[in-house]
Amino acid sequence: MSFTVLIPARLASTRLPRKPLADIAGLPMVVRVARQALRSNASRVVVASDHADIVAACAEHGVTALLTRTDHATGSDRLAECCALLGLDGDAAVVNVQGDEPLIDPSLINACAAELQTHSDCVMSTVAHAIGCIEDFTNPNVVKVVLDAHGRALLFSRAAIPCWRDAPDASTLSSPAPLRHVGIYAYRAGFLRAFPDLPVSPLETTESLEQLRVLWHGERIAVHVTTLTPGPGVDTPADLERVRALCAHGVQTSH
Repeated sequence: MSFTVLIPARLASTRLPRKPLADIAGLPMVVRVARQALRSNASRVVVASDHADIVAACAEHGVTALLTRTDHATGSDRLAECCALLGLDGDAAVVNVQGDEPLIDPSLINACAAELQTHSDCVMSTVAHAIGCIEDFTNPNVVKVVLDAHGRALLFSRAAIPCWRDAPDASTLSSPAPLRHVGIYAYRAGFLRAFPDLPVSPLETTESLEQLRVLWHGERIAVHVTTLTPGPGVDTPADLERVRALCAHGVQTSH
């Protein structure tokens, strides 16, 4: 399957200033993300940025980058503009790899794209993996997803779903294990371009989860369930130090 990887990268960050340009073992973080994506089967990898400094850093390291508007509310809005700038056909497959995932596994990118290809009834695909501890299950920062019989998302939530009514105690996870949503998405480019114009859903506002807008408007999202545990992303200075330490110790960033 031919697909394009787009990496949204916004310079401003309240928890980690100039996050995309944070140095990780001698490379800006966004460049590390792009290099991981280039190890996937993507036909091309493009960074979509709001700032000339990010575009310049990418160019210095041979990574393609496009300068987009500065007023986008979400990363999806930025990628929609990037699809238009690239002139992508409506049926073209686009994989959104977050710019703060320097340890993203290339095989996970491939799997997300393949999931979209095998679900012609879906406008998007994403990834999930089994939750192994009750702390993650009850943590509202860990997004959960439940699926239908065909591997499509029924609901995403920060709440502990599904709720096991007859659980023997509060520390027992259901079987099969609940699923944690992993924030990587594949889209059909035509839907991605249309997404910013869809009215925001009440459930999306409540949960602060953009993918709920898709379900609220009656569209479907296919979900690939992986046995791999994704590498840590970078949201805070502590996350950055953790990833720096992993890279310093030669941790492999793909399987």
